[in-house]
Amino acid sequence: MGRTVTVATCALNQWALDFDGNLARILKSIEIAKYKGARYRLGPELEICGYGCSDHYYESDTLLHSFEVLAKLLESPATQDIICDVGMPVMCRNVRYNCRVIFLNKKILLIRPKMILANTGNYRELRWFTPWSRARFVEEYFLPRMIQEVTGQETVPFGDAVLATKDTCLGSEICEELWAPNSPHIEMGLDGVEIFTNSSGSHHVLRKAHTRVNMVNSATAKSGGIYVLANQKGCDGDRLYYDGCAMISMNGDTIAQGSQFSLNDVEVLVATLDLEDVRSYRAEISCRNLEASKVNSYSRIKVNFALSCSDDICIPACEPIQWRYHSPEEEICLGPACWLWDYLRRSNLAGFFLPLSGGIDSSATACIVYSMCHQVCLAVKNGNQGVLADVRRIVNDETYTPEDSQEFCGHIFTTCYMASENSSQDTYNRAKLLAEQIGSYHINLNIDVAVKAIVGIFSMVMGRSPQFRVHGGSSRENLALQNVQARIRMVLAYLFAQLSHWARGMPGGLLVLGSANVDESLHGYLTKYDCSSADINPVGGISKTDLRSFIQYCMENFQLTALRSIISAPPTAELEPLADGQVSQTDEEDMGMTYTELSVYGKLRKMAKAGPYSMFCKLINMWKEICTPREVASKVKHFFRMYSINRHKMTTLTPAYHAENYSPEDNRFDLRPFLYNSTWSWQFRSIDKQVSNLESKEGKPVPEDVD
Repeated sequence: MGRTVTVATCALNQWALDFDGNLARILKSIEIAKYKGARYRLGPELEICGYGCSDHYYESDTLLHSFEVLAKLLESPATQDIICDVGMPVMCRNVRYNCRVIFLNKKILLIRPKMILANTGNYRELRWFTPWSRARFVEEYFLPRMIQEVTGQETVPFGDAVLATKDTCLGSEICEELWAPNSPHIEMGLDGVEIFTNSSGSHHVLRKAHTRVNMVNSATAKSGGIYVLANQKGCDGDRLYYDGCAMISMNGDTIAQGSQFSLNDVEVLVATLDLEDVRSYRAEISCRNLEASKVNSYSRIKVNFALSCSDDICIPACEPIQWRYHSPEEEICLGPACWLWDYLRRSNLAGFFLPLSGGIDSSATACIVYSMCHQVCLAVKNGNQGVLADVRRIVNDETYTPEDSQEFCGHIFTTCYMASENSSQDTYNRAKLLAEQIGSYHINLNIDVAVKAIVGIFSMVMGRSPQFRVHGGSSRENLALQNVQARIRMVLAYLFAQLSHWARGMPGGLLVLGSANVDESLHGYLTKYDCSSADINPVGGISKTDLRSFIQYCMENFQLTALRSIISAPPTAELEPLADGQVSQTDEEDMGMTYTELSVYGKLRKMAKAGPYSMFCKLINMWKEICTPREVASKVKHFFRMYSINRHKMTTLTPAYHAENYSPEDNRFDLRPFLYNSTWSWQFRSIDKQVSNLESKEGKPVPEDVD
């Protein structure tokens, strides 16, 4: 009697619409799974076309090419004698579905459409797909002729069904279905399904991994079973990084853990499990068995194939393991670094250009590039030929092999300190020392000539010369003069990114990196079209507080001693004149709030769905030990005024790595107006009324206790 089954799941670095590359990675994962003895292989959601196709799903080409790839998979010798479960879009009766196509030995067993679509945050699946709403219903799907010629099948089952092999029963979930309150695995488990599979397109968010792992383990903790999760990995063409974490769980315990961050394009996870452990676990749960006797049965697709061997008594089963989580600092170190590597190698450019100011944000960005170089060198050292090939293509040298992180950094990373008359010697020294320690090619330049030329043109035309506030100018003049400096830096950044390699006799251009953090974007504390305007921004979804912790982590783990003075210095834009050679301007004073307060506002605004009045109501309790209701009201009003005045800046925000659930990113995550009535008259009156009520209550004598 067969009792141990060997199953495989994987994390693939798929790329939207890269059908050649996606096919190659799928085939490689199947070959590895077979080599490791697996009889079933699960892949990520929509792996054939890539998850992030967005409006390309509307195109018939995407459907056509997906079926062409499916035909190649069906014909491949690699897919023989193993059940293959792949993801692709399928149109049935002129309705587009997000599907799993499960096949064995050139025969499609089942096309299973997704029943619960992800449609919050970064997900917009209802824009492109329709959920299959007919639970436990199966119909016949007429295959395209190109598939019929391979399989010899005219129709195949399409709908909500499960697979019954000779030795067990398997049921599919697709990503969001695990997270839903009425997950299909609940009733599938009651109907005798022993192996649940989930193909995901789940992206990284700081501190999210434990939630996903707990969801998977809890899926089988209540009523037993085996849960197999596959996920996409890498940057497939936009702001998201899909963070792998393929896993296999049984009876509430983790059995196998895949990596969360890796430069390996194909990662396959294989585990051998004892079906009798599932059956004995379920046998003693009487409430589960009572519910199972009442459940409506699923259609079972009979499969003349076994996941176990008839003589497997000596095959050892895998034991539970403890999941190893990354700290938030490690996540910042690894996630954006892997995202940058994918973006660099797929953009066909020669490296990165970063305006390095000597402050925390640009220094954190530099450290992430250095971490990327470290990951690349480690992958090459471990024999990753794909990474080595990408490295040689990027540096345009077929014989090159990176020696260490600093040496490789010098090839692909250019940093530039853009001084003005308002810059201090301290920030110059910090930027220079950090560049030396990470090994970047560093440039020092002064922008004063360009700034004076631009302001001179204005003065010549308009007949007036603007002055800084400290020299008697108005606030409007003061801000305009700061903005000119910031925008000149953006223009110079792109000029040097395009031509610095040319001037050095090297091929290729550079990607310009931005370094505005998520809190500055939320407040709007940045100049539109300044150095925050770049090609991509690896820290744009990360809070100032987390970036400070990350700087501390890099100082300790990469021995970057230059970071010690950077982390201890107050954040400053250095756009106003110095006072006796010292910085007189600080970010928090300019903003009228601290970065810690900004993070709180951001989380309440986005994650708690709080408008001005609700935010005030929450904060008077959260901050009751440090602020009066009137002070809280003043802080909340100031935040919403600045947020609404500056919201228009989000429409041009540089594409940034998504890491926080309170990101104000306007592209698809945080959809709000960019022209507000910044007086918030009704909302602020509601706050004022509540403040008056609270103050009047505080003025009344406290009643004595009544016996």
